[in-house]
Amino acid sequence: MGFSLLEELPKILWLVIGVAGFAAVIGLLLLLVDRGPKTRRDWWQAVCFLGPALLLLLLGLVYPAIRTTALSFFDRSGDSLVGLDNYVWMFTQPEILTVLRNTLLWVLFAPLLATATGLLYAILVDRSRFESVAKSLMFMPMAISFVGASIIWRFVYAVRPAESDQIGLLNQIVVWFGGEPQQWLLNQPLNTLLLIVVLIWVQAGFAMVVLSAAIKAIPAEIIEAARLDGTTPWQLFRHITLPSVWPTVTVVLITISVQTLKVFDIVRTMTGGQFDTSVIANEMYNQAFRYGELGQGSALAVFLFVLVIPLVLVQMRTNRRAREQR
Repeated sequence: MGFSLLEELPKILWLVIGVAGFAAVIGLLLLLVDRGPKTRRDWWQAVCFLGPALLLLLLGLVYPAIRTTALSFFDRSGDSLVGLDNYVWMFTQPEILTVLRNTLLWVLFAPLLATATGLLYAILVDRSRFESVAKSLMFMPMAISFVGASIIWRFVYAVRPAESDQIGLLNQIVVWFGGEPQQWLLNQPLNTLLLIVVLIWVQAGFAMVVLSAAIKAIPAEIIEAARLDGTTPWQLFRHITLPSVWPTVTVVLITISVQTLKVFDIVRTMTGGQFDTSVIANEMYNQAFRYGELGQGSALAVFLFVLVIPLVLVQMRTNRRAREQR
């Protein structure tokens, strides 16, 4: 099918109208703030700038959350009330229990290993000669989308017959040591752990940057005094560096944990959720959009939302404590 300008003209026209309307609304808001009564300037700013944001939150977050929660108590068509049947299904079906187990593995390993890797790297390159170059190399995967990173790692895990040249780095290393090439993404539960490696590779750069900034904020006098007292590098890390950056470590852990709970792109791109690698977000998509099970898909979405809430509350509490300490 070729592109026809005449057929697409109405869509383009509506796009232009939408952009023009958006620009007009923003211009009107700026005019009202600038021309409004000076004694009520702050009130005008709050109404004009927070109002649209609150409206978008209501339409794009609050209403969908309420609607999804309601659908989780209905059948696949959303017409008949089934009560808690969808939640009972979630915790009794073997394939969904496997999904929950995989999600638990992701949450246990990905945030801890990504944060630990970033912290270790930040300490090793701190105040070194090539610190900026080393940090740039570590942070580079953050510039790649999860889909792009997944495609790269699919080539790393690629396999060919034993008599053929291997294009996958991992299998080539195995062959160099006299082993047989493996179907890495088919072997359970190793395939789930290999998918977790992709998220660690991407998020370790984020952890490194944030933790490196926290390390540099430690007063140099404290470190110098500790070194004069004869502390070993391990003692310096355990008693000074880690306690000083622990609030930042907590923030990084929670941020990556939330990202891990929502992981979808990596699983979808590399295995499609097959071979017992599916996670909650991927299974939610399958149930709601592939199988037409709106109730079951909504139940998974609600459960995922419930898992994220404690992490958000801990994050808010940590931020509040940090502000109070300042």
